[in-house]
Amino acid sequence: MTLENQVSRSSKDEARFVRNKLIEFNAKHIPEDIRTRYEEINLTLKNDDGQVIGGLLSVLCWNWVEVDILWVDQSYRGKGYGSQLLGEIEQIAKDKKCTFIQLNTFTFQAPDFYEKHGYEVIGVIDDAPRGFKHYYYKKNI
Repeated sequence: MTLENQVSRSSKDEARFVRNKLIEFNAKHIPEDIRTRYEEINLTLKNDDGQVIGGLLSVLCWNWVEVDILWVDQSYRGKGYGSQLLGEIEQIAKDKKCTFIQLNTFTFQAPDFYEKHGYEVIGVIDDAPRGFKHYYYKKNI
């Protein structure tokens, strides 16, 4: 039997097994003081009626925070709420002794917003999605 015939879609348990094996491998190479640092940090922004109008989803991993999602409802954009969310995660990262924040965005999302806040482009993938660019940013804190 060839290896190609053995490749299949993973079950949730199999995916967890593979993830844990990589975590186990990585732990052997990571400084002991940050080896087990992993924490989801998710922020929610609500209006006066308690409705969610924005949020930020991120992960603290070792010595940095990776912002996965920053979203503000269209009717609340341009009023500083995105900056408020970004400022909050930056402060949390500083308080937790992180050295940088990384995130990504697309041409049609918010590259100018992140650059205005001091994030620097560290990579760009053209035509991802087709007709646009996918930007990767980093900010030392």
